[in-house]
Amino acid sequence: MEILVCARRVPDTSENEIEMNSAGNDIERDDLVYSVNEPDNYAVEEALEIVERTGGTVTVVTVGGDDDEEILRREMAMGAKQGVLLSDDAFEGSDGRGIATILAAFVKKGHYDLILTGVQAEDGAAQVGGMLAALLDYPFASLVNSIEVQQGKLKISREIEGGNKEINEIDLPCVLSIQTGINEPRYVGMRGIRQVASVPIPTFDGPYLGVNGDKAGLAAAKVKRLDYFVPPLGKGAEMLEGSTAEIVDKLIDLLKAKGGLN
Repeated sequence: MEILVCARRVPDTSENEIEMNSAGNDIERDDLVYSVNEPDNYAVEEALEIVERTGGTVTVVTVGGDDDEEILRREMAMGAKQGVLLSDDAFEGSDGRGIATILAAFVKKGHYDLILTGVQAEDGAAQVGGMLAALLDYPFASLVNSIEVQQGKLKISREIEGGNKEINEIDLPCVLSIQTGINEPRYVGMRGIRQVASVPIPTFDGPYLGVNGDKAGLAAAKVKRLDYFVPPLGKGAEMLEGSTAEIVDKLIDLLKAKGGLN
């Protein structure tokens, strides 16, 4: 099975002090530490586990610039056969649909049985997977937390409201967004990263993909961010002290006072 995983490079919130830029429409990105979007690691791990069971290859693709090669090499060190960079100055400022348009153009250049994305981008929204499927006219499922490969199709489980699961069959090729917790992404050590440090990363631009400024980039964006802000700090948490029984009594009293219990 040929599997394509779409990955994204995002600011590492555990390593950065997030501040707003002077325009108030984005975070200040100079000197930020970046890493792979964590939900995408689960998608890559799931792809690798499927290939280990059924055979095939895993390719990881991202839309970005030269700096984004680092996440491709990380996922290659994890076990992906190849990383692909889709890069063009004209892509800068693309909204979710623009990113999906670029990815769809790349998919049409090859042959992939299954396309996976993380459940959402940590610096965006859970939209590219569904848009990509629509542009390709492929079946789509989100919040997938188990995959069983069958003949020409997959049996998948989805997480739905209330912690319940929904079981579906979905034809291949298809697009799935992978829920975190579906697996345990394997550890990537420095040795593995060094082994892929000099592996060439194929890079494809807008003319190759047939994507111009009318289809992606800032001018083509249908969604533009107008404002970006950090919510004001609220009051600190109230710490309950005393024995376990006393804390339970105080908690019940507080819940009653706030209308949480009748």
